[in-house]
Amino acid sequence: MAHDPHAWTGYTFSLETFKFYCGLTQASHSDRQPDQDPGLGGKLLWAGELDESGRALVVAGNIAGAATLTATADVNAQKRAVREAIVDFLVTSLDEALRILKNEIRKRQTVAVCVGAAPDLMEREISERGVQPDLYRRDIIAAAERPSKPGELDPRGDRALVIWRVHAGPQVVLPKLDAIAIDCLASADEFARRWIRLSPRYIGRLEHGVHLLIGNPGFAVRFVERVGEQFRRGEIRFEGQIQVSYPDRNEEYCFPPRQMNEEI
Repeated sequence: MAHDPHAWTGYTFSLETFKFYCGLTQASHSDRQPDQDPGLGGKLLWAGELDESGRALVVAGNIAGAATLTATADVNAQKRAVREAIVDFLVTSLDEALRILKNEIRKRQTVAVCVGAAPDLMEREISERGVQPDLYRRDIIAAAERPSKPGELDPRGDRALVIWRVHAGPQVVLPKLDAIAIDCLASADEFARRWIRLSPRYIGRLEHGVHLLIGNPGFAVRFVERVGEQFRRGEIRFEGQIQVSYPDRNEEYCFPPRQMNEEI
């Protein structure tokens, strides 16, 4: 992947977004009832500065279902966030942002709002107005670095990083591979299912044909075997790779465009 700068960019952004998504899922575990949706609908996330990490955190918040508030005085960053659909609304004041956020929080809907102002000024105004976000950037970053508890996604730990990449026609092939990945997950992996299902919508063009998940080694083995079987039978045709990184080794499985009957 290092030979393709676009794929590498998609990988690094997706991996950072996944790390923050894991931090958000850990936060949601603490007060979620067993019968509740695994998303963060109705929660307000303060993502701070819309820098590179802030962009990944906003996208993670979108995938997790939160209502996210971010800020930046950088006009280029504002335009880029709108162009790449990182945020839904760009406003000029906290009042405008709160009107949007309160309505969507009440409906438990996902939304991302950016205020065109310096984050430190926004933080001071948030405090003065008595606004109390449910989730803060600093806490999510800290949660993403902590070892996970049973049942939580873990961006580190004794897990397998699985990356599936498609060279051509990703809009057609990736949904098929995603469906296989979801089918290979254990029924209790609700947060992983949500990630696979919603991350393409919110990461969009930034993923550059690369999807990933950090899961248990059993998932990795099932996914590689299932894709390989369907590829050999001609049920799915694509050119790309699946890469699996374990703590002690890396494996790569190539899927060439014309050698459909070869063993992987």
